Amino acid sequence: MSRIKIELPAHFHFKTEIPIRVTEINYGGHLGNDSLLSIIQEARVQFLNSIGSTEINFFGVAMIMSDVAVVYKSEGFYGEVLTIEIAVAEISRVGFELLYKVSESKTNREVAFAKTGMISFDYKIRKVVALPIEFKKIFL
Repeated sequence: MSRIKIELPAHFHFKTEIPIRVTEINYGGHLGNDSLLSIIQEARVQFLNSIGSTEINFFGVAMIMSDVAVVYKSEGFYGEVLTIEIAVAEISRVGFELLYKVSESKTNREVAFAKTGMISFDYKIRKVVALPIEFKKIFL
């Protein structure tokens, strides 16, 4: 079975810190994979806010996730603070990728790399639409 590989860039567009809460710990005593997805969603929302946008009002349209990939590097534990760095990549006609580097803040230990495919979507017509030019102007 081939392994997923996520290539991270040298430069990230956004950085935030999020603590691991007790509710995010699974039966194995570490950060659950479902909770990691929630943490990267929170980081994504913070990133969008930093550029004056949201998932539901993404420069006049909405944004939906079309796919996600995660590569786990080490365990995360209750009480640790995670640094999440986000980069925009692979901008296309209707979407783009977000690349995430998740590390433990004090030691810089890599916890996970992730990638989400994001697509512009119009909920009124329930269809994929062109990526807003305002977003392209920021990142192209």
